[in-house]
Amino acid sequence: MNRREIIKSLSVLPFTGGLLYQDELLGSTVSATQDNIYRSIGVEPVINCRGTFTIIGGSIERPQVLEAQEAASGQFVQYDELAYGIGKRLAEITKSEWGMVAAGCAAAMKHFTAACVTGGNPEKLIRIPDLSGFDKFEVIIPRHSRNSYDHAVRNIGVKVITVETPEEMRQAISKHTAMIYMITSPRSATGQPFSLEVMAEIAKPHNIPILVDAAAEDLTIPPVHLARGGTVVAYSGGKAICGPQCAGLLLGDKKLLQSAWQASSPHHGPGRDNKVGKEEMMGMLAAVEAWTTRDHQKEWDTWVEWLDYITKQVTKVKGVTTEVKQPRDLNNRAPMLVIKWDPQKMRITGEQVAEDCARKPPRLAIGSQDNEQEASVNVTPNQMQAGQEKIVAERLVKLLKAKRSPLKKELKAPEVDLTGHWQVDIEFFSSTSTHTLYLQQDGNWLQGTHQGDFDSREVLGMVEGKQVKIRSGLHIPGDHVTFLFHGTAENGSMKGSVFLGEYLNAKFKATKATYSVKRKNISVPGGPPLAT
Repeated sequence: MNRREIIKSLSVLPFTGGLLYQDELLGSTVSATQDNIYRSIGVEPVINCRGTFTIIGGSIERPQVLEAQEAASGQFVQYDELAYGIGKRLAEITKSEWGMVAAGCAAAMKHFTAACVTGGNPEKLIRIPDLSGFDKFEVIIPRHSRNSYDHAVRNIGVKVITVETPEEMRQAISKHTAMIYMITSPRSATGQPFSLEVMAEIAKPHNIPILVDAAAEDLTIPPVHLARGGTVVAYSGGKAICGPQCAGLLLGDKKLLQSAWQASSPHHGPGRDNKVGKEEMMGMLAAVEAWTTRDHQKEWDTWVEWLDYITKQVTKVKGVTTEVKQPRDLNNRAPMLVIKWDPQKMRITGEQVAEDCARKPPRLAIGSQDNEQEASVNVTPNQMQAGQEKIVAERLVKLLKAKRSPLKKELKAPEVDLTGHWQVDIEFFSSTSTHTLYLQQDGNWLQGTHQGDFDSREVLGMVEGKQVKIRSGLHIPGDHVTFLFHGTAENGSMKGSVFLGEYLNAKFKATKATYSVKRKNISVPGGPPLAT
């Protein structure tokens, strides 16, 4: 895809009304027609057709989880005794050496990193994140495992060493290596050049533990990643296991997990802020126990039935076709229905359908994908509830059947010239920053550079009339922040909002720089200077 094709994707976002502040969103979606605990505070709930995403609530807790949490809430218990009892029981259920419950998968990763750095020594524990004088303070992460969740590892203050190949991993190992972190993915699968088995072969002679992040995976008993060479495997409670959203699970080496528990609340130190309640601890245990008795095939068959129903309804719309994609691994394991059409004939893109579903009630969280020839949305059913398949089908059919004007192909001519150097003042929630945009305009299209607080990155943008949209992305290992400026420009100034993706919104004002310099001839000497 070339630059212009990329920038054209900006045009699917409306200039007004598409990127709203939270109060505007609430005002546009709240309905009092049905009783709902979220509507009671002015928040419209969402039907989850995407899967186990934390930002929309993870998963629905199993009835056994709710019962266990309620039973645990009415009594007191000594937390270390509770952790030991749960650890022993988890070991029995999962056929692992030991188990531990933390305040989410990220907290579990943080506690385990602390365990590898301190070895269970509280004198070291209370010094984190100052690792001065520590023997172990380095964590090796393969490039394919760098992700935004490895903040939990970095929070301990370790030095992260990113490696590209097994040979680089061998060279990176030293007496200071505390552990290896990896996230499960096709690139770490059995048989791949940099698989978990290969990492384990490298790490084992040095007695270096490997933390396997399998947050969104189905639980295997015994855990397959331990058999492949991992030391400890981490799961999210609020994903496939359907436990408490604010709980995580660690399974594996007993000594290291006991050190990890030492690094978590109620003990003081770097993990005191990651408190897991007795209710969540017992709820997570109940979720694991329920996993062993759940009829997983029946659940799967039910999901397929829901997708069949949606398929039958949407394919009544002329030009719509569907396909069910089956998962290939344990991660987010569920069938997915892909609904496809010609965007020019239907006069709507997949992104526009997903955006409409996201903003207007009944709100649906669905995925989308578009190219020049085909638009699509996708429905993942594993967190849908009985009866919602009818709401989803009705919502999609209504959207796809609606009469619309043809998709806009030609852009309105620009009324402003943004070429130049812009000082951009960004107002965040509780601070301000001054950034710089260096823009070059070619008709409706913009390109250039965005100088942020710490880094410079490429920008792409578009202009229609006085309306402006500019996109840049900050990319560093493990992290990405989107800056999507949208607003109006006139008379050497711009103003509007900045959509920051998961980091919500900001406001901006920009002023085009003007230069006032004394102009005079420049002479070039004919040779080297005779004096300095």
